[in-house]
Amino acid sequence: MGAASITMNDAAAWRSPVNPWIIALTVTLATFMEVLDTSIANVALPHIAGSLSAGQDESTWVLTSYLVSNAIVLPLSGWLSSIMGRKRFYMSCVALFTISSFLCGFAPNLAMLIVFRVLQGVGGGGLQPSEQAILADTFPPAKRGMAFAVYGIAVVMAPAIGPTLGGWITDNFTWRWIFFINIPVGIISLLLTQRLIQDPPYLKRRKLSETRIDYIGLGLVALGLGTLQVILDKGQREDWFESHFIVWLSVVSAASLIFVVFWEWYQKDPIIDLHLFRTRTFAAANFLMFMLGFALLGSTLLLPLFMQTLLGYTAERSGLALMPGGFTIMLAMPIVGFLLSRYSPRWLMLFGLSMLSFSLFHMTTFDLGVDFRTVMLARVLQSLGLAFLFVPINTAAYSSLPRDKNNAASGLMNLARNIGGSVGISFVTTGLARRAQVHQVQLVEKINAANPQFQSVLRGMTGVFRGGGAGPGLGGFSAQQHAYAMLQANVVRQSTMLAYIDNFWVLGAAIFCLIPFVFLIKKAKAGGDIVAH
Repeated sequence: MGAASITMNDAAAWRSPVNPWIIALTVTLATFMEVLDTSIANVALPHIAGSLSAGQDESTWVLTSYLVSNAIVLPLSGWLSSIMGRKRFYMSCVALFTISSFLCGFAPNLAMLIVFRVLQGVGGGGLQPSEQAILADTFPPAKRGMAFAVYGIAVVMAPAIGPTLGGWITDNFTWRWIFFINIPVGIISLLLTQRLIQDPPYLKRRKLSETRIDYIGLGLVALGLGTLQVILDKGQREDWFESHFIVWLSVVSAASLIFVVFWEWYQKDPIIDLHLFRTRTFAAANFLMFMLGFALLGSTLLLPLFMQTLLGYTAERSGLALMPGGFTIMLAMPIVGFLLSRYSPRWLMLFGLSMLSFSLFHMTTFDLGVDFRTVMLARVLQSLGLAFLFVPINTAAYSSLPRDKNNAASGLMNLARNIGGSVGISFVTTGLARRAQVHQVQLVEKINAANPQFQSVLRGMTGVFRGGGAGPGLGGFSAQQHAYAMLQANVVRQSTMLAYIDNFWVLGAAIFCLIPFVFLIKKAKAGGDIVAH
């Protein structure tokens, strides 16, 4: 190492002059704002489409455009931080996110809104990796668990409350305010970051003039991840591989991502440091984080949809059922952070996976008569499992790497969680549609004139409608036709309910099968230090 370089001992001894907990709260503020924005616009899409004279299908690009640009920037954030300096890059991302939020709120048409959402996704994509790297550098290994717990509260809670908050804002104000609320948060975050956060001395900025930019790698990453995100977001709507659009995007995405792995592996100055995956603990942690995103966003989509479409809950009531889960995470994550200073992350992950799997299997007992309390308690159990996973996975991942690799590691960890979430959402939406069709066919097979039970139910319902005055004069339908219509509606509801149960079962089984992967994590001492790399 040159004379101007800092030794690893000096790097390890560096500590921020500012209280680290103030820094944790500062970066968590921007985290919550960005993660919230990935889900808050979902419920406002019909209002956006109507206000901007756009079709429902066209308006979904408001979501897709954000996710695409966000996914592209995530793995590049470590490289961009080394060029710009981490603090400067982080502040640029906060500023871009805030300004683009302002522009989204004033967008005059759908095309401009999509452009501004792309910019917002670019700004948001650099926030989470920078924030996690800042926390990993600010806190010693023994205290990282508690720091990631504070950060994790924002990451896990924001997607849960996003749809409810977005619905409330849209109903009581206008959809434009779901973007305007980011502005004061962004300004406060910028002021606090400028005042409190500084780069550690071992993070030396590279001069752009002396840096060889890997344009091929940059293009392949953007093309591969961008097309992958479009596939995941549009796949079910386009009927997957029945669509030539999806087929061609899949070919482009697969070819780009496969080629970029070989290309980046042999580059001296890669855009993405794939060599980090040679560390077994980091590779296992990334896979577990991918599955955590899969289960978190998949189930977060299923539960409100189930309550509103089958149980008849309003958006507010379904939000109230999910709210205790958010409080559970708030209470549990600091406890998890404390336990990490006493026990190996392995044991906490085992408990978290077991609890998460149990909660999802418990949801397979739901039926059309399930009450509010049962749904609420199931969500609480699920949230407890999530709390015992997010913090230990992050702690183990960073403890297995040198500190100067934190920036690169952060981008890959966040990419794994975000892509996992997108895959989870695509999986459950496709599963709901396909399994509902399968169950509907199976139930309809039992509805025929030769089935005595069917005839008995039909006669009973016909009698009810006839007693209520239904007849040819009432809308032109007879009492028997009303009975058939009611039976058909019940078949649709029952088949949809069975489809939800199938999805909960698959999610629970997938999480349970992850338990052996925990043992790929290297054993750690109390405080999170990995014993051997």
